[in-house]
Amino acid sequence: MGDKSGSEANGHNDSSENPYSVDGQLKNSVPDETEVQVQCESHGLNTATTHLYKRRWLIVCVFSSYSLCNSFQWIQYGIINNIFMRFYGVDSFTVDWLSMVYMLTYVPLVFPVSWLLEKRGLRIIALVATALNCIGTWLKVASARPDLFPVTFLGQFTCSVAQVFILGMPSRIASVWFGSEEVSTACSIGVFGNQLGVAIGFLVPPILVPNVEDLDELASRIQVMFYITAGVATFLFFLVLIVFQEKPELPPSQAQSVARQIPLESYSYSSSILRLLRNRAFILLIISYGLNVGCFYAVGTLLNQMIIKHYEGEEVNAGRIGLTIVIAGMVGSLICGIWLDKTKTYKQTTLVVYVMSLVGMVVFAFTLGWVQLWVVFITAGALGFFMTGYLPLGFEFAVELTYPESEGMSSGLLNCSAQVFGIIFTICQGNIIDSFGTLAGNLFLCAFLVIGTILTALIKSDLRRQRANQIATTTENGSAVNSPATKM
Repeated sequence: MGDKSGSEANGHNDSSENPYSVDGQLKNSVPDETEVQVQCESHGLNTATTHLYKRRWLIVCVFSSYSLCNSFQWIQYGIINNIFMRFYGVDSFTVDWLSMVYMLTYVPLVFPVSWLLEKRGLRIIALVATALNCIGTWLKVASARPDLFPVTFLGQFTCSVAQVFILGMPSRIASVWFGSEEVSTACSIGVFGNQLGVAIGFLVPPILVPNVEDLDELASRIQVMFYITAGVATFLFFLVLIVFQEKPELPPSQAQSVARQIPLESYSYSSSILRLLRNRAFILLIISYGLNVGCFYAVGTLLNQMIIKHYEGEEVNAGRIGLTIVIAGMVGSLICGIWLDKTKTYKQTTLVVYVMSLVGMVVFAFTLGWVQLWVVFITAGALGFFMTGYLPLGFEFAVELTYPESEGMSSGLLNCSAQVFGIIFTICQGNIIDSFGTLAGNLFLCAFLVIGTILTALIKSDLRRQRANQIATTTENGSAVNSPATKM
């Protein structure tokens, strides 16, 4: 206790300051234990009341639902690429852009949307996302004619803008609504919806829109698919309007209690970005995350072309293979989320999953086209379990490395990297496949996964959020022992 008194004498007991700010700005790192203990006492954090509300599960499930509806549309054109080529009279690369537009719009919009998330909060972002998604789906309903490709592109563009308001939300919802022992699981559930949407996007379009010769019948089937999507999107907009809540009355964790004490006017958007870009461990994670997820985006976008090249007429099975990749990844995501909540081994788990993603990609590359189709299902499932299962790991590891910075900001930068690499990999792999075949295209991705694995191994595991929670809990317990009564 002698060190604590000395710290107070040195000026740490000024209650007008926020425990994680200096001159109104966020500190670049979490303070050491002695400093936090002093600041927690001086700001009353040792008596901070936390509470977990049952409503938190409704919030994350509603988010997962509208994330599902949006991500379904990312791949609904690409997985039946050859059918839309014939219907709209465009080439394969043009149809690929209906998927890549999701990646392209994210890059310039992620920063203003992250700023809005900080200034306006979760509810406004959720309403904007579902409204844009709803508008985009109805535009597509009006585009089911061979001469209206520009309208379908406009609808897809509108949905891609909605995606920018969605991708950075899982870790933010987890932090705002869930306790320290649940955040990774909650983030996995948030990502789960996005993955399930992609899975349905692989499965349903080949069933609803078979490769029929008659263009009138094809237009009718395409319109049915668009109507179903629009109906679901409209329902989800009204559901968010009615039930989605900004934040719980009481914070769910000590870390969130501290974050709430940071005055909104003291938050500097540009300073936060600069601090994140000076964080070496986070920069390594940005690059490695982008390489891994960019490879997934490329494989998902070009899967139809790769399967049809070796197994002609197998559009439906191409969708089923995509479904297998994502369903396996959903299982991997949930298992990894639960594992992280129990062990807190962020770097070790991330590295193992990254290595196995590389192994899965190599096996997939060498089996595609060389074996029977049922074997490709197995190798694709193994690839998906690790590559798609990596998504929530990256989000949660980023939050740990960057606390107390905004979860939306760290997630936004990760996703921005993924979109940039996704566009580059999709274009390059598509050209390599056309010129040299699918094996060369997939080995191209493997080379970048090797680089990503090395970068992941170099990341220093600095778990700032966990340290803040542990220090605050220790301080609270110590105060309870020293005080004559504890408030329940």
